Amino acid sequence: MGKGKAARFGLLAAAVVTAFPALAADDADTHRQLQRLMERVEQLEKRNAELEQALQPPATGANSQIEARLKALEERNTRLNSALSTEDVSEKGPELAARLKAVEYQALDIQKQAKVIDSIEGFSAGANFTTVAQRASGIDNSGTQLNYRADITVTTPTIKTGDIESKLFGHFRVGQGKGLGDKFTSFVGPNATSFQLGSVVEPESSAMMLAQAWYQADIPLPFGGFQPHSRQTLTVNFGKMDPFAFFDQNTAANDETRQFLASPFVHNALLDNPLAANIGADGFGFSPGMRLSYFNWGAKPETYRLSLGVFGAGRSANFSDSFKSPFVILQAETSRRFFAGLEGNYRLYFWRNGQAPTFVTDETASHNGIGFSFDQRLGDGITLFGRLGMGDGERLPFDRTASFGAEFSGSYWDRGADAVGLAIGSNRTGKDFRAQSATLDADADGIPDYGFAATGWEQALEAYYRFRVHERFELTPDFQYIRNPAGNPGARAVTIFGVRANLAF
Repeated sequence: MGKGKAARFGLLAAAVVTAFPALAADDADTHRQLQRLMERVEQLEKRNAELEQALQPPATGANSQIEARLKALEERNTRLNSALSTEDVSEKGPELAARLKAVEYQALDIQKQAKVIDSIEGFSAGANFTTVAQRASGIDNSGTQLNYRADITVTTPTIKTGDIESKLFGHFRVGQGKGLGDKFTSFVGPNATSFQLGSVVEPESSAMMLAQAWYQADIPLPFGGFQPHSRQTLTVNFGKMDPFAFFDQNTAANDETRQFLASPFVHNALLDNPLAANIGADGFGFSPGMRLSYFNWGAKPETYRLSLGVFGAGRSANFSDSFKSPFVILQAETSRRFFAGLEGNYRLYFWRNGQAPTFVTDETASHNGIGFSFDQRLGDGITLFGRLGMGDGERLPFDRTASFGAEFSGSYWDRGADAVGLAIGSNRTGKDFRAQSATLDADADGIPDYGFAATGWEQALEAYYRFRVHERFELTPDFQYIRNPAGNPGARAVTIFGVRANLAF
């Protein structure tokens, strides 16, 4: 205890003894209590001194450091704001500004990409390139013929108006090479992929044409009902279209770019043949028209469809006067499950063409007929198909047709993407053609100078092997044999070897 504190303690003790004599006897005990009291007072004074020192303002040096830091921070913020006020990225600017601008540019790029994606979302497109090389024997001008064809298709997004869904379809085609079709007379077109705008542009100059452009609307039935519960649809199509896209379809014999090449194994021969096609299309296989279709899948997987088509007709259908007597076709079809539940499709159709071409040059006549088409799976890798047709009318080249065949999947020999196709067909010459095919005075009556008296049936056979090179590319060796071509009993059989390359996207 210091001297000052001891003096204060002594004075305090004397005052207590004077004021309270009775406490003198207990002087020692009182002295201890007073000492403890003074120690507490001393602790309070020391704590007050510490608090006073803590409340004192900082020294001049500390103030200078804080002010310097604040100034540096303000300068940095000024530089950052200046850098962010421009779109340029400078290596002299703050790193934070450069990073923020980089993030902003990336965000803008993503937004632009999103806008582009939104603008094309729902569009679908496809491209197919096919080239065919064929060599024929058994004809006077034997030789190798080459051709190519490219098809590009575009489908717009589906637009909903209430419960009605609609879309547009476009198809562009370019090609070169007529193939072997004009090298000999036959009811068989040996190369259904051949395409050339020969009458419009020079053969050596390829040109693209708008092959198809049509609108489709799908209307759920009953109209005005609850759409999710609908099991019936009315479909309307109109525009320029390929009638075979909606009629006489077939799973195993429908696509000349991947399946059979000869025309009687692609479509019904009465509707599509080199001498007088009754389909009512132009010279390239397309026609203006419309189609109505009623589809019922209430008992799915077994379904039913009824379709009516009205298309332009004439030797070359167009939008001008080809609807004076149009090509009309009515088709009933069903998908059934036979042979332990394997899918099959069966189609029956009636057709009439008021302006059908005949085998006489520039002549048209009224033709009508009936057709039947089926494809039926047998086992996991075999699909059978067949077509039957009967026609009636003046100057039909042939009036009966039949074709049958099958496609076998390569899964049986561990090549699941490959396939083998085999088909046979026959066409019976028409009575007018048998009577007039030997006419030589072509200039007088317009009958081409065939130079033979037709009789009997023409027979055709085709076999191919489709080899998958990779996912987009296929090679297909092809063999065709045509006996009694166009019903000419004196003609040699025509043998055709070919190979097809197909690239699809």
